[in-house]
Amino acid sequence: MTIAVCGSLTFYKDLRDTQRKLEALGHRALVPKSIRLMEEEGYHKPKTVAERLRAEKKYHFIEEHFKKIETSDAILVVNPENHGVPGYIGGNTFLEMGVAYYLGKKIFVVYPLPHMGYELELASMWPTIINGDLSKIFP
Repeated sequence: MTIAVCGSLTFYKDLRDTQRKLEALGHRALVPKSIRLMEEEGYHKPKTVAERLRAEKKYHFIEEHFKKIETSDAILVVNPENHGVPGYIGGNTFLEMGVAYYLGKKIFVVYPLPHMGYELELASMWPTIINGDLSKIFP
């Protein structure tokens, strides 16, 4: 199965590690382009809105990852605790889940959904929570 791996770039090492584990299980795993830039070119996640807009204009991160989702069978959301929120799912990842849902892709989430302002919207995409067990990803 081809799986687009989604999650906050704060956890880019977790995203890369998840990619490797999925590939060891026989899946094809696609990660955001920014991970390669971080590892090979010293790219850092922008801290301000202006920096983020400049990076998006230069690299087209959102569009690029949406295309990976479109060509995938499923997405896997890597959602460890962030900002004191267990199962954190940020804005970009929420968008990616919405695209996957709209395209009829399976949505898997590593940890239970967070209690955030858009909890209802997250739950209504009917993701499969795998509780850290990648073997629960199925076609």
